[in-house]
Amino acid sequence: MTQPTLIRREGAHLPTALGLANRSVPVLPLRAGKVPFGNCSACRDNACGGRPNMKTPGPCTCPRPCHAWAAATTDPATLTGRPWATAWAQAAAVAYHPGGAGLTVVDLDDADAVAWAHRTLPATRVVLTTRGEHWIYRGVMQSANGVRPGVDVKSAMQYARWLGPGTGTMSVLPDVVRGLVVKEETNSPRGGLVSSPPDRAAWDHRVATGCRHTERYVRTGLERGLALVRARRESGAGSQVFGVAQFIAKQHADCPGPCGLEVLGQQLITTAVSVGVPEPYAARAVTNGLAGAA
Repeated sequence: MTQPTLIRREGAHLPTALGLANRSVPVLPLRAGKVPFGNCSACRDNACGGRPNMKTPGPCTCPRPCHAWAAATTDPATLTGRPWATAWAQAAAVAYHPGGAGLTVVDLDDADAVAWAHRTLPATRVVLTTRGEHWIYRGVMQSANGVRPGVDVKSAMQYARWLGPGTGTMSVLPDVVRGLVVKEETNSPRGGLVSSPPDRAAWDHRVATGCRHTERYVRTGLERGLALVRARRESGAGSQVFGVAQFIAKQHADCPGPCGLEVLGQQLITTAVSVGVPEPYAARAVTNGLAGAA
C-alpha cells in the first residue's frame, strides 16, 4: 500500500529506474541539465575517498547518490530509500552506467555523426536522442569524449541518459569502436612522449618451420584469442591472456616443432598491455600459459 504513495511523491522517474534495475542495469537520477546530483558535504571534493568502484578505490559508504556514475545501483532498497528520495523528487531524467550493464554506447550528436556511423559501424540497437542517436553494443571498453567530430564513447566510468529501449538487434562491440579511443601517441603531463606498445613480429612459417598448421589457421585462432583479451578491459584480462596462451599451446602440442609460439606470445603480451595489464604480469601469464599445456 505504501509503494504507490512513494512513486507519486518522488516523481515519474523512479518506476523507470526500478524497471531497469530489475534487468540488472545500474541506474541513478539526473537533475536539470542532464547532470548527476552533486556530492553531499561529506563527499565534496572526494573528501570521503570515493566509492570502491571508482578509478581510485576508497571507503565511501555514503547512502546518498554521490559520485555520479559510481553511485549507479541495481539495489531497489537503495533506489527507494529515504536518502535518495529528494533526488528522485527533483529528477529530470534517469541515467544508467553502460559499463556496469556490460554495454558500450556510441553517442552520435548530429546528423553528420549519424551518417558516419551508418557508413562505418556494424548495425546494432539504436536509440533516438534529441540531436542524434545512441548506438548500443554488447561489451565494455574505456570511455572517451570527442573521439571524432560529434562522437562520444560511453561505457566504463561513464553514464548515459536512458531514452528508451531503442530498436534493432544489439551486436557485439566491434574492434572499430574500440579503435576510436586508441591513441598511437599522446603527450604525458611532463612533456615526454607516451607511445602505444610497440608492434611485435608477426607469426609466419619462417619462425615455425615445424608447425603442422596452416598460416590462416594459426592467425584465425590468434585473432579470436586477442579479441577475448580486448573484451576484458575492466577486469580479468590477465587471467584471459593466460587461458588464451594455454589454449594456443594445446593446439600445437602434436606439432613436430618448432612452432614459433614465442612470437604468438609476444602478440598476446602487447594486446594485454594495451588493455591495462602490467607488462611483467602479462609476460608471466603468457609464459605460464604456454608451458601449462606441455
